[in-house]
Amino acid sequence: MKTDNYKAYSVLGSSTVAFTVCFMVWMIFAVLGVPLKKTLGLSETEFGILAAMPVLSGSLIRVPLGIWTDRYGGRIVFFLLMLVSVPAVFLLQVATQFWQFLIIGLWVGLVGGSFSVGTPYVARWFPPKRQGLAMGVFGAGNAGAAVNKLLAPAIIGAWGWQMLPNVYGVILLVTTILFWVFTYSKPEHLVPPTVKLGDQMRLMKDSAVLRYSQYYSVVFGGYVGLSLWMVHYYQDQYSLPLATAGFLAACFSMPGGVLRAVGGWFSDHFGARRVTEWVFWICAAIFLLLSFPQEKVGISVTMFTVLLFLAGIAMAIGKASTFKYISDEFPKDIGTVSGVVGLAGGLGGFLLPIMFGALVDLTGIRSSSFALMFVTVLVSLIWMYISEGKFKK
Repeated sequence: MKTDNYKAYSVLGSSTVAFTVCFMVWMIFAVLGVPLKKTLGLSETEFGILAAMPVLSGSLIRVPLGIWTDRYGGRIVFFLLMLVSVPAVFLLQVATQFWQFLIIGLWVGLVGGSFSVGTPYVARWFPPKRQGLAMGVFGAGNAGAAVNKLLAPAIIGAWGWQMLPNVYGVILLVTTILFWVFTYSKPEHLVPPTVKLGDQMRLMKDSAVLRYSQYYSVVFGGYVGLSLWMVHYYQDQYSLPLATAGFLAACFSMPGGVLRAVGGWFSDHFGARRVTEWVFWICAAIFLLLSFPQEKVGISVTMFTVLLFLAGIAMAIGKASTFKYISDEFPKDIGTVSGVVGLAGGLGGFLLPIMFGALVDLTGIRSSSFALMFVTVLVSLIWMYISEGKFKK
């Protein structure tokens, strides 16, 4: 007979591995899009749309997934979500037209909704004083973005881009099966049948939920947007080969995932507000520096990578601290609220690569993407000070 403690850690470990694989698949166009851009003759804006397409569907589905997790349980919802997504990954190898990649990309993107399932599923297995760390460990699955940047270029270089969907499809299928074997469910983790759907949906209008959505659109949306853009950016700005660009871009994505657990620990011990505020100030300083055209300020590829690495650390901590806000303020509705906040973050990740591409097409300045990131951080800081202190009377 398995103890609750064993089940809790088995759920945490299995869910984290599954989320890592889902995030790796979700970010597939960050690397796959580079050879496709040349093959299909895409503009910068079209490349941004292609890279962001999976992020759109993975974001829009987060709210219903969060609600279903509260009502039916994380185990069954997570399993079915991965299982439904497997065929789409394999289909990528047969696409030949831009519109085909966009449609299949929407289907593949469903795996990105796994965050809104795994977060409440994992959190409910742990007491409140350890939920920040538990959610942070699960959120470390964001490191799948880095795994993608390291694995995908090697596969494409050895066998061509058509092999990548086959490998990723097999990995996702095996992960789906193993997840079902090593996870558990508890009826008491479900919301009571008396709770109506309308009650859950009303949370979307809560001012705190809207504020946390803005925060997450920066720390997660920005992370996703930059993860999708950086391989392409390194190649254009520094004329690097695909494998090298992927490796250096992973220097941003890896801490942005792995150190989320550290952010959870910080948030448990120092409070979500204090941690999030420092994250925003660090990001603002880095993005402001990177906003200047690098041809003029002379930022080397090494210095650029170091600054991006530090931004990745800050955003990882910020992702965890934002969800600590949620577990503290909405303990009975973590699934629903995390779905809404996750939707905002995902939409940020969808819109930013498109806006990055449009800015480059309009201005010809590659660093304009970081100017945009600086503005989004500044908006979050102002909103925080108006609503939570410092600007309050």
